[in-house]
Amino acid sequence: MGFHEVRFPASLSFGSIGGPERLTDVVTLANGHEERNTPWQHSRRRYDAGIAMRSLDDLQTLIAFFEARRGQMHGFRWKDWADFKTGGAQAEPAFDDQVIARGDDVTPSFQLVKTYRSGEHDYARPVTKPVRGTVRIGLGGDEQQEGIHYTVDHATGVVTFLHPPNAGDAVTAGFEFDVPVRFDTDRIMVSVASFQAGDAPNIPVVEIRV
Repeated sequence: MGFHEVRFPASLSFGSIGGPERLTDVVTLANGHEERNTPWQHSRRRYDAGIAMRSLDDLQTLIAFFEARRGQMHGFRWKDWADFKTGGAQAEPAFDDQVIARGDDVTPSFQLVKTYRSGEHDYARPVTKPVRGTVRIGLGGDEQQEGIHYTVDHATGVVTFLHPPNAGDAVTAGFEFDVPVRFDTDRIMVSVASFQAGDAPNIPVVEIRV
């Protein structure tokens, strides 16, 4: 199983539908109460790439991309237009968008994460596919310079400092990111006649763990 560090054409993913999926086991007890449990620590996202197809040129681009990935064989990057950056929807990433870790004088490398908060609860989502040229890192409230103070592995989302951050210093980050996905089908079924009439093909895409 391979992963190709190439993004599905963003112009074709714009307008697609999809979002996060969870897996929850719900058991109803005899007294009517429930027990709920999940084997998943992290959510998984699903999309339908077919919804965004607007022309036969789009369809040809899709088929070329599908064939180059060998169907379900190889993963690729996907831009989720509803959730692709750390800050506000209209804001550019800032170095202090997210606190991703605290220094301990020993650890030099940290995984990029995006934290979702609601009330007193939150969820930290590991980000493994940051977009090159968008990552900004801060340390102790000061922005750092890539290539001088730290490096970013854009295939894993790991940030490595030249020197381990001091104990207690907040490691912050802002960035855009893609979702690692694969096609969830090995075939594309479409009729040119029906496509011209406005019927979009069903092309499922599912997030993968990398």
